[in-house]
Amino acid sequence: MFASCGASTVKIGNLEVMTKDLGNMNWYDAKNACEKLGDGWRLPTKDELNILFEHKEKIGGFDSLYGYWTSTGTGVNLAWYSYPYPGGANYATRNKLNTSCVRAVRAF
Repeated sequence: MFASCGASTVKIGNLEVMTKDLGNMNWYDAKNACEKLGDGWRLPTKDELNILFEHKEKIGGFDSLYGYWTSTGTGVNLAWYSYPYPGGANYATRNKLNTSCVRAVRAF
């Protein structure tokens, strides 16, 4: 299944993380794309995405300038996304219909 997106996985703590992005898409499509991978794959929480940024070399880095979706919604139309920058990450809310990048995770 991972061969279709060219991804392998790595483990960080209790997370398994894809080493490649699934692409840019709106929040709804991002959730569906992760769920279609099966076996518990999902969008990361805000805290989990922060862990990914802290271990970016281990997981293959980040390519997107559009930021990365989290699973954390804020109301009906907004969800948290983040983008890496030297020394950390910036978080903001974005309309769920806008596009951001997707990195799938699952707990084990």
